Amino acid sequence: MTLNILFASSPEDWAAYETPLQAAFDKVGLTTDLRADFPPDQVDYIVYAPDGTVQDFTVFTRLKAVFSLWAGVEKIVGNQTLNVPLTRMVDFGLRQGMVEWVTGHVLRYHLGMDAHINANPGEWDPAAPPLSRSRRVTILGLGELGTACGQALDALGFPVSGWSRTAKSVPGITCFHGDEGLTQALELADILVLLLPNTPQTQNTLNTDTLAVLPQGAFVLNPGRGPLIDDDALLAALDAGQVAHATLDVFRTEPLPLDHPYWHHPNVTVTPHIAAATRTDSASKLVAENLRLSETGAPLLHLVDRSRGY
Repeated sequence: MTLNILFASSPEDWAAYETPLQAAFDKVGLTTDLRADFPPDQVDYIVYAPDGTVQDFTVFTRLKAVFSLWAGVEKIVGNQTLNVPLTRMVDFGLRQGMVEWVTGHVLRYHLGMDAHINANPGEWDPAAPPLSRSRRVTILGLGELGTACGQALDALGFPVSGWSRTAKSVPGITCFHGDEGLTQALELADILVLLLPNTPQTQNTLNTDTLAVLPQGAFVLNPGRGPLIDDDALLAALDAGQVAHATLDVFRTEPLPLDHPYWHHPNVTVTPHIAAATRTDSASKLVAENLRLSETGAPLLHLVDRSRGY
């Protein structure tokens, strides 16, 4: 039996994904017809991204599942017309890219690299930086990405704490959960990394009250979601010295508007949403594996819990 797969994303994505997706489907032994356009009543599965044109899923009368190409699903999870399983993208390339970005910027702060990069000629301070065991890192969000980053930092000798909404146990990471646990985790954050999903419950997690809990002079990294931070509160904390520096990769509006204060603040580093990107080859293999699992009736990988929003 041939499975009809609709690719519902941008034309640029179609050009990038058509060949690796078809190769991945062939490798798992399924007969598929992959197209960027199908009569809705003939579609069995949708490979989806929010920048495509599909918004109303009720017209896909024989749809079995939707496989998102994005890690974040906040733009689709609330769609009331979607009543089939939805998976999100957690592929090796995205995970490894996030680990490298987070580790690089944690080490930048830990080693004080900016002082030497921006030093004037003749400035010579031979004081060595402390060892990693004396610099505490807290990660908010212990999903696939937060766990991978935390364990990588643990391997480098950093004391790593992590926080999640519900209780978790992760080797190498001191885990906290709930409201009280959030305060405890923030108190241990010489360097804070935000890797929570964007849900109504997580918006403005970093606000005036929570910023005040951080050790004075803490560093903040946000490669997660822009709405996790109350921007005005962070700018005030930077001006007051409560936060020494922030490196931000995601924002409420992207690209970040030219007149946004983050561009001009001396203690903010802006990176253009590059912390982690989905790689077509590895992402295609994950989509194909989920297609195979669905056809055998097995549980899907990275299935979205619609009630939680991720």
